[in-house]
Formats: sequence, C-alpha cells, structure tokens
Amino acid sequence: MVNRKKIRLRNGDILDVEEYHDGNYGSPGKTRRKKEKPTKEQVRLINQRNKAKRCRWRLLQYFNEGDLFITWTYEVRNRPPNMEGALKDFRAAIGKIRKVYRGLVVQLYWIRNIERGTKGAWHIHLVIKQTPEGDTAAIVTKAWTKGGTYVAEIRHSKFTGDDMEQLADYLTKDEHTAEPRKDGTPGKPRIAESSYNTSRNMPLPEPKEDKLLRWKPEVKPPKGYYIARIHEGINPVTGFLYRSYTLIKLKTQERKKPLNRVRRC
Repeated sequence: MVNRKKIRLRNGDILDVEEYHDGNYGSPGKTRRKKEKPTKEQVRLINQRNKAKRCRWRLLQYFNEGDLFITWTYEVRNRPPNMEGALKDFRAAIGKIRKVYRGLVVQLYWIRNIERGTKGAWHIHLVIKQTPEGDTAAIVTKAWTKGGTYVAEIRHSKFTGDDMEQLADYLTKDEHTAEPRKDGTPGKPRIAESSYNTSRNMPLPEPKEDKLLRWKPEVKPPKGYYIARIHEGINPVTGFLYRSYTLIKLKTQERKKPLNRVRRC
C-alpha cells in the first residue's frame, strides 16, 4: 500500500504531493522490514527538510515572483554582540515597516533568517510582500539603520523555479549547511548560528492523506497542470521508496512549461 499526502495551495492552483510506501515496496513474497529507530543525525535532517518544506509552502501560498528578497547587512561598528542583539535589531526594523503597512490594503507577510557567519559578520535575509504602490524597497531601506540594504525581486534574484525550492532552502540555512565545492565535494559550513522565523499571519492548510493501491512508475500531471518539481529516492530512515512533487496549474495564455528539474536521491 502507498500513502499519499497532498496539500492544496492557492485554492488548488498549486498541489504539493508526497508519496511513500508503508510496507516493503509492495513486493510480494518479502517480509516487512523491521522499523529502525532513527539516529540523531537522521532526526536533524528530517527536521531540517520539514522546516524547508513548510517555508516553501508559505512562499507558494503567500508570495509572488514580484515580491522582494531583501538582505540587510551590518556595518562593523553596529554588529550585535549576540543573537539576542540581532533579534532586537530585527524587531525594531520590522516594527517600523509594520506601521507603514497598517495603512495599506496589503497584509505584511515576511519570512526571515538571521545569520552570523563563521568569521563574525552578521546579516539578515528577508522575503517580504510588495506593496500595491511598489515602494517596499524604499520602506525597508528606511527602516534599516545598521548597515546596507540590498533589494531584488524574487523573479530577478538568483533563485529560479516556480516551485520556490531554491529560495526556501536558502532561507532555512543553518550551521550545518555546507554548499558543495566546484568539484562536487562538500564544503565547510559558512554559518556559525542562525535564527529562522515568519510572520504569524500565514497559516497553512492541512495536508490530506489517502491511499494508493500501487506505486506508479511515473507521475502524470492532471490536465491543466505541469510538474514544477520532483524528487524520487529511498527514505534513509525507513529504507522505502518515496517521491515528492509540485504541480502548478497552467495559465490559460501559457503553453505547457517544461519540468524545472528532477532530483533522484
């Protein structure tokens, strides 16, 4: 038997799906594999994946490609002594922004990650909802007085893909994140500590669960949707096949979009 978990975002315009076995791949004549207790490292990886997944869901539900990706940096003389000082600086800046948004028709949605680098520098990555007037860049620049403000629309940033996965992974980096070197070998982490959080006004719908009789060899999108993201592999904890993918509804004026990428783990 195959479990399927599906979450509907943007009133069904986006479907995010997970499929995984609850037995030994559904193969006849084989005994069910004994479930092993996950290690601490496996638990950490699962928690990190879940954090990135929920970040991606919020990006898909509440943000568009025209919304902004902000980086706030610190002048050396303004660097906070610790994370509590950085959190205080962020709360002061977002408080100023919140006052401006209260007079607008758009809600203030934000996702941020405060990061201290291994060499002592601090910065804050922030995704924020654009105002109808398009003046959010000026608002966030005025609110931040500790250093520089760097602004890009999500669609013009280095994060590509309608599925928002690259951006979600970037926003949820922590001290364990190590980008691969050019030769493919793992590099050293560049973050000493981080603090991830979101605004409280971004609830997510509950995923719906059902059962499939068998594992389908490939995903066929329903009519009117395209596959924006797909990952397939073996769950390192259970040892069973799993698959996750994102379906996005085609706009009436668009031709079918190509698959962004397939990752097999």
